[in-house]
Amino acid sequence: MRIIGIDPGSTVTGYGIVEQVNLRLCHVASGRVASPARMSFHERLKRIYVELEKVIACYEPGAMAVEDLFVSRNIRSALKLGHARGVAILAGLNADLPIGEYSPLEVKKALVGYGRAHKTQVQEMVRTLLCLDELPESNTADALAVAICHLHCCQGIGKLIHGSQR
Repeated sequence: MRIIGIDPGSTVTGYGIVEQVNLRLCHVASGRVASPARMSFHERLKRIYVELEKVIACYEPGAMAVEDLFVSRNIRSALKLGHARGVAILAGLNADLPIGEYSPLEVKKALVGYGRAHKTQVQEMVRTLLCLDELPESNTADALAVAICHLHCCQGIGKLIHGSQR
């Protein structure tokens, strides 16, 4: 099974594609959709959608996993994050992918065993599980972690919000 994980953000959205072959996790691809500061917010949303659409078409994942929103004190930032998350989900839905959502706490617990783990612990675990030579960049590591979480959870406790497996 091949999963695309998404770490949404209005300026940088990370994506990571992981495949499970038998009991082994394999890194397929990962990267970021970055938007220059001079772009309007609406242009950034379009860029996220278009770039994720291309990645999905290229790598043909069987499902998408997206990091869920966390409680934020800055309402404006939370709303922008929600918009970025929405266009990422739309890209998955338009490709007929089932979508799983996981809170940051669920992702950290699935990977590190502790829901309050630090970002560096998540990065190190992603590197270890996928046998990567280098520590992945933060947004990319988070996206890969969401994909790995989905692979671990989709056998019963993950929250599927659309469709069925391909």
